[in-house]
Amino acid sequence: MIQTIVNAFKDKDIRKKLLFTAFIILIFRIGSVIPVPFLNIVEEIEVGKGNNILTYLSLMTGSAFTYGTIFAMSITPYINSSIIMQLLGVAIPALEKLQKEGEEGRKKITAITRGLTIVLGLLQSLAYFFFLRANGYLMTPATGEYNTFEQVFQAVVIIAVLTGGTAVIMWLGEQITKEGIGNGISIILFAGIVSRFPTLITQLFRYLETGRTVYKVLVPVVCVIFLLMIAYIVLLDNAERRVPIQYAKRVVGRKMYGGQSTHMPIKINMSGVLPIIFASSILSLPATVQMFLKNQPAEGTFWAKFFDAFQSDSWWYAGMYFILIIFFAYFYSTIQYNPIEMANNLRKQNGAIPGIRPGRPTSDYLMKIISRLVLIGALMISVVALFPIVYSIICEAAIKPLGDSDGGMTISLGGTSLIILVGVALETVRQLESQMMMRHYKGFLD
Repeated sequence: MIQTIVNAFKDKDIRKKLLFTAFIILIFRIGSVIPVPFLNIVEEIEVGKGNNILTYLSLMTGSAFTYGTIFAMSITPYINSSIIMQLLGVAIPALEKLQKEGEEGRKKITAITRGLTIVLGLLQSLAYFFFLRANGYLMTPATGEYNTFEQVFQAVVIIAVLTGGTAVIMWLGEQITKEGIGNGISIILFAGIVSRFPTLITQLFRYLETGRTVYKVLVPVVCVIFLLMIAYIVLLDNAERRVPIQYAKRVVGRKMYGGQSTHMPIKINMSGVLPIIFASSILSLPATVQMFLKNQPAEGTFWAKFFDAFQSDSWWYAGMYFILIIFFAYFYSTIQYNPIEMANNLRKQNGAIPGIRPGRPTSDYLMKIISRLVLIGALMISVVALFPIVYSIICEAAIKPLGDSDGGMTISLGGTSLIILVGVALETVRQLESQMMMRHYKGFLD
């Protein structure tokens, strides 16, 4: 990967794209530290412990959410709108038709996605404003309170700046896709997550500074496991099942076409990180509701036990997380892959799977393969998603009896972040390699 980047800098055009991408990332990070007007956030916003929507937003925005900056909403509204459009593309025939209309259809879908992004950004900014006001993060004059006009003006400015930040980030991502390297939205999400690395490293050093023997053992173990997890995700990302395809011979005029053998690649992890995002979003709802309750349930009551079950440091949470990942993996693959359509396309191209008759038998065979691959892929990504949770539970159980008042050693970088980081890095390197190959430099990648 490093050698590929070094070789890319030798080409003038690719170097310009890399520098342009780096410049956009710099603008994104500058915007992530510029505070929104009328906010009084001296330290980080308290987002609570465990898994809730606030900790998720803090992770996805590179802590911009917890400092109330103009890019506090980050790219999450665009991601949510893209997911919604994918789901609606199956439910609404008009959108499904647009997806099949080629370039013009894609332009219309992109325009709808942009509009939906602004709407979601506005709603998210509105909710964020009420959260800030309820927790006393808004500025107040020396006299005590603003009058009605000043309060309305303050609300309009804050919400407009946050919504505008969402639109700017979306535009920056599109500029990377158009003029830079890689998918712009993914690159911005990647930059936001990477920006948390200094905090993670500082956290590990603080454990070492305690001087306790148990941390001197656990910190190196965490670093080794982190590297092994990256290698595991790379293997998962590249793993695929290659279904053999044989094309029939046909004579056109005096020439014979077809007859070659190839394969249809089906990725093991065909749904990517989306099952983890869906599952964590569902499980974050109870913890988020609990945060906004003025009167917390009394210890030992039904509601107290209910909310405790959705805390990320419980085995109940890990079990529900695992089940939901499996469910959403099947759900998303059902939307993305249509075995009947795949079988029909093979027949139109005079292709067939050796030993399988065209038509219904081919679609049933593909359905059987996809079902098995979805299960394998879901189980593999579950290992990445559940490891930080299981590790934290085990550490808490092992360290707390030794007198650790913090209750163990936690990992602030979850499986979702790792999969996104590795996936974006690999995809960007692939695009670099493909662009260098297009320039026909012999031995350029050697």
